[in-house]
Amino acid sequence: MSHQLIVITGPTASGKTAVAIRLAQHYKTVILSADSRQFYREMSIGTAKPTRLELDAAKHYFIDSHSITENFSVGDFEKQGLALLDKLFQNHDVVILVGGSGLYIKALCEGFDDIPQADAVIREQLNNEFTEKGITTLQEELKTADPAYYNEVDLSNPQRIIRALEVYRSTGEPFSSFRKSTINKRPFKILKIGLDLPREVLYDRINQRVDDMIKQGLANEVAGLIPHRDLNALNTVGYSELFDYFDGKIDLTKAVELIKQNTRHFAKRQMTWFRKDQTIHWLQPNDIQPETIIGLLDKAQ
Repeated sequence: MSHQLIVITGPTASGKTAVAIRLAQHYKTVILSADSRQFYREMSIGTAKPTRLELDAAKHYFIDSHSITENFSVGDFEKQGLALLDKLFQNHDVVILVGGSGLYIKALCEGFDDIPQADAVIREQLNNEFTEKGITTLQEELKTADPAYYNEVDLSNPQRIIRALEVYRSTGEPFSSFRKSTINKRPFKILKIGLDLPREVLYDRINQRVDDMIKQGLANEVAGLIPHRDLNALNTVGYSELFDYFDGKIDLTKAVELIKQNTRHFAKRQMTWFRKDQTIHWLQPNDIQPETIIGLLDKAQ
């Protein structure tokens, strides 16, 4: 049997962890996380990491593997992930990759474009411009400099916009011109399964999850991270809103409401990204039974 990577993906709160664990147990295998925030040891409640029980149910990699103080890029994830898969496939015919970070899944499955390193001075200039003038000015520059990337990037994500502009200012070429979209052949087969829930069900699950996070002590987790709040890893939903609460800008009720709203927006952006991938097999909630998924995988062998 050739080696098989099974990818379980979908929006936040769609139930990926439970499905991945069932499959890992069926195939007596292990799980790699492709969630760009669950890598970080210091962020647990707000990233909805698997519980201790879930981690015991199947061996996980790339959970708590790095500190927020370390630089860990999507390119690093590709290199480390491929090296790890190489080892894991020596003992397992099947390995599960699970997560909602589309860029990280793409990197591991297809390879990452060779985008030039930008000048640190230019990056600092852009960060200062963002702080002083806000995101709109940067959005406008990107629209002129690189309309192709402007039309597909998440315009509310300052890191992505700054990254594109630093490449443009450093090289004089649009960021999109370095994205060749060439798929690197992998020495294993890949089957991607996306979990698809009706929007109202997903949004209810998101709202419930945020309430659960607050009960579990998310505010205390965020309070402990205030000294590190400028780190890129912490510029994310569930943390940014509570930093504003601790700054006295909003009350706790408003912060929770915003976390729910911003998480719903995030889920919508995830789905926009995943829908572009024609290789994903989408399963409705009533299809999410181990037997159905296992049947689909067996057919694909």
